[in-house]
Amino acid sequence: MKIFGLKILDIYIIKKFLGTFFFSIALIIAIAVVFDLSEKLDEFMEHNAPARAIIFDYYLNFIPYFANLFSYLFTFIAVIFFTSKMAYSTEIIAILSNGVSFRRFLLPYFVSATIIAVFSFILTNYIIPHANAERFAFEEEYYHDNKFKYKDKNIHKQIEPGVFIYMDTYSNSSRIGYKFSMEKFDDGKLVSKLMSDRIRWDSTINKWTIYNYYIRDIDELNESIEKGAKIDTTIALNPKEFEQRNNVVEAMNLGELNKHIDELRMEGSSGIEFVLIEKNKRFAFPFSIFILTLLGVSVSSKKVRGGMGGHLGFGVAVSFSYILIMQFSSQFAIGGLISPALAVWIPNLLFLIFGLILYKIAPK
Repeated sequence: MKIFGLKILDIYIIKKFLGTFFFSIALIIAIAVVFDLSEKLDEFMEHNAPARAIIFDYYLNFIPYFANLFSYLFTFIAVIFFTSKMAYSTEIIAILSNGVSFRRFLLPYFVSATIIAVFSFILTNYIIPHANAERFAFEEEYYHDNKFKYKDKNIHKQIEPGVFIYMDTYSNSSRIGYKFSMEKFDDGKLVSKLMSDRIRWDSTINKWTIYNYYIRDIDELNESIEKGAKIDTTIALNPKEFEQRNNVVEAMNLGELNKHIDELRMEGSSGIEFVLIEKNKRFAFPFSIFILTLLGVSVSSKKVRGGMGGHLGFGVAVSFSYILIMQFSSQFAIGGLISPALAVWIPNLLFLIFGLILYKIAPK
């Protein structure tokens, strides 16, 4: 009997794989919600957070984020858990003894891994960002004691091609930037420079008001100077850029993230490495599900001394090693020693090599 080209054995393994995976994810989510609520309950009560907002605005958006966060590692542990049980009940020996090759035996595992990887990719890039935006808004109102304060100094940005702005400091509470200047270049030549005491966002007209300004326009050999006490102007600078915490990229879908990267490149921002790491993780983590599936099947398909506990111990060790390598390589990328793409994909490359070695020596 076949269903979509899959045999009964394939359906059996897929059910075992996905059933174990979703059960383990549900279990860890339940534990995480209990611990998170016990940690934050005092803050919720202190800020008078409504029960409806806690459930629907926070935890309903917290659950998909946390479920996807370690989905690749729970895939690995799920594979090890139920494959070890099959190995110790001699099911795998029976399967291979009946002429099923180990490569063919892997097919239902990779069908299951594909389902989880596609699900994870869609969640990461299109569903979770919106959920994160609602969760962050809830935390800002009902959890954080202090509103976010922008603390950077000597702010340099390219807000349009050839247009650069500078501020000594910026206060996001009053939406005022101090010692503001703006330079415009044409073919690498300075054509205009504005200097002022401060710039303030006027929300009633959605424009910036510049105070005590001095504008110098340069046209070949001619120059003109304009001075004034106040002027309203529209520039490609949004005050919201200064009002968000560092986790703002987690609230962007893939299209918004790509647009944000283009803007950071135009601005020449030094923080672009962190955003590039986030983008590459959204592709690397779903792909790691296939690598860790191969690794899990290869290591747990034969009996070892220590039984299932030995396999699970190995799985936990590999999981922590993966996270540790990812953290180390990401820090190297943030420090500019390696590219963000290489930093994110290093764990996958290392574990792919390791998985292929174990596949070669797995029982056939």
